[in-house]
Amino acid sequence: MSATAEKGAHPAPAPASASAEGPQGWAREQLATLRELLGRPLTTYYLIIMCGALLLALGLMMVLSASSVEALRKTGSPFSWFIKQSLSALVSVPVMYACSRLPVKFFRWAGYPLMALSIISLVMVLFIGSAELGAQRWIYVGSLTIQPSEPAKLALVLWGADLLARRARQGRIEWRQLLIPLMPGTAILVVLVLLGSDLGTTLVLFMVFLSLLWVVGAPIKLFGGIMSLAVLAALIMIKVEPYRMRRIGAFLNPWADAQGAGYQAVQGQIAMGSGGWFGVGLGQSRQKWSWLPHGESDFIFAIVGEELGLMGTLLVVALFGLLGYAGLRVAVRVNDPFIRLTAAAMVAWIVGQAIVNMGAVLGVLPITGIPLPLVSYGGSSLLPTLAALGMLLSFAKHEPGAREALAARGPGPGARALSWLGLGGTSRGRATR
Repeated sequence: MSATAEKGAHPAPAPASASAEGPQGWAREQLATLRELLGRPLTTYYLIIMCGALLLALGLMMVLSASSVEALRKTGSPFSWFIKQSLSALVSVPVMYACSRLPVKFFRWAGYPLMALSIISLVMVLFIGSAELGAQRWIYVGSLTIQPSEPAKLALVLWGADLLARRARQGRIEWRQLLIPLMPGTAILVVLVLLGSDLGTTLVLFMVFLSLLWVVGAPIKLFGGIMSLAVLAALIMIKVEPYRMRRIGAFLNPWADAQGAGYQAVQGQIAMGSGGWFGVGLGQSRQKWSWLPHGESDFIFAIVGEELGLMGTLLVVALFGLLGYAGLRVAVRVNDPFIRLTAAAMVAWIVGQAIVNMGAVLGVLPITGIPLPLVSYGGSSLLPTLAALGMLLSFAKHEPGAREALAARGPGPGARALSWLGLGGTSRGRATR
């Protein structure tokens, strides 16, 4: 037998240095792969699409489960609220797609009329709006329900970012430019929302404003002064509205009044606690049988915890965390001041609102009555949130190398569909040349 045959029959052992690395070498290899993945120009773009799509799909699924019992009792069909939410999604997803295709200058212009419409609609709420659960937030137009405070968040983001970006000099923005007119404009929105007794939305608007302060590098003294004013205003609002004082007491010890002010918090904790690691099963919630109020909207995270368990809630937290990372990645990697400001403010709005909602369900924050973005029932919240994600997709194309990577990828599904219909033949022609 030849020497080469013997060598083939008895392979030589791996070098000692390679085997000695073991798990450490594997970990370094995976870390290098992750770095390579994060370095790709379209990573942010696909992260936004993935997180948005998964949260929207999970939201539709959980709205169907959480609302079925109450919808059956009130409308005679367990699918009525799910159908409404699905129709809202069918309207909102094309809006998201359209926003992803629009240029940045359109968003810079759109903030001003949107801000004006938000102020007008918030004033209208005070006169013709309907009050429920101590807050006056909704306008009913037939079977359509409009909550003007939701698009007001998007209006403040776009309007405030453009105001500051227009005054940028060599990439730097003077924080003194905040005083006029950004601070008075924000104050008008906040006062109108507070007059409708909507403390939760006020908190979100405040987070948006603080994020703009942070990006432009406002001094700590200004932060301290604004925070002091906000705390004083919150104390006054709590004092003048007795139900808010009861909510604070229920937050501190919900079990002391488990059948009264602490009822919703207690039922939410029962739902979360009964889910265990993997939940009781999709559609098997017990709390949705008229035990947990607003399980399809404000407290849908509790139903997620009950039916999908700790793993389901961690998935939701991870998706919002990745979405926040993607938004901040846009803000860091793009030099345009407007994009930086808008992306950071959108993260503060969407992720901050998610934290407030989940914190209220877990009992670590007071109940404010704001929905979980993309997951809770409500078209007024879904439409501006998906529009904001579409804008982030548009901004992600401005990252270094992103446009070239998209062009090299060829026409997307929308362009191919138009081509099949005979409406986009030029796209296919460009892709094949």
